Amino acid sequence: MKVIRFRDRVGTVCYGTPQTNGTARKIQGDIFSEFISTDEEVEISKILAPIMPSQILCIGLNYRFHATECGLKVPEFPILFTKGTNAVQHPNDPIEIPRALPTTEVDYEAELAVVIGHECRNVKRTKAMDHVLGYTCANDVSARDWQLKKGGGQWCRGKTFDTFLPLGPSLVLKDGIPDPHRLGIRCNVNGLEVQNWKTDDMIFEIPDLIEFLSASTTLVPGTVILTGTPHGVGMSRKPPLWLKAGDTVAIEIDAIGSLENPVIDEVIVEETFSPGNN
Repeated sequence: MKVIRFRDRVGTVCYGTPQTNGTARKIQGDIFSEFISTDEEVEISKILAPIMPSQILCIGLNYRFHATECGLKVPEFPILFTKGTNAVQHPNDPIEIPRALPTTEVDYEAELAVVIGHECRNVKRTKAMDHVLGYTCANDVSARDWQLKKGGGQWCRGKTFDTFLPLGPSLVLKDGIPDPHRLGIRCNVNGLEVQNWKTDDMIFEIPDLIEFLSASTTLVPGTVILTGTPHGVGMSRKPPLWLKAGDTVAIEIDAIGSLENPVIDEVIVEETFSPGNN
């Protein structure tokens, strides 16, 4: 079952199941608890990111061929970093190249995102999938200069600028993808295919990641886990392929759909402060 989050024609944010005629059947209830898909068809004004995450946990270097292209050893444990929820961007809305904190090395990363549906802590891999709500496409946009050269050894600065996590277009519930480790995953920049691989190349599979991430740590509903990117990222190409204003990036994953975003330069609007506005 595919679920989308969208605004209807009066601006109300809804969940629904998309229909071929451009409408959605409205969902009633809580997607993290009990819900039903009704027969009420609602006009879609704008598709939104399918989830507003409670937290975002990201795994680096989780594809074998990607580790090879980076000249790095396969990690012994999953490499964890985080993104702020401010980074979430909707389908078809722009990825902004930072200008207030300038970067010249903005990269794309096609990723399968896992959404946690039920709270878990210290869950074993054999029970881990019981806590998954579903899957969506993600683009782990990365400013490599701030990630690797100017971030002081921490990746977060280069990973968590506004708009650096497009998600969507739909959330496919767990039962709709019986094996998430058998999916094709692709990225196109301006129509040029730059990544095309399979999720069976993951070093740590999804149950292993959930067991690792939930160890002594509560994963709450709405937690989004990015499972890593395959080889073909811009920084490893010769010459490097950096995103720039005017580009269009599309992430596509079998059974989920295509997540497309244009790229623009950030427009800096200086904030003014006066006492009493806080």
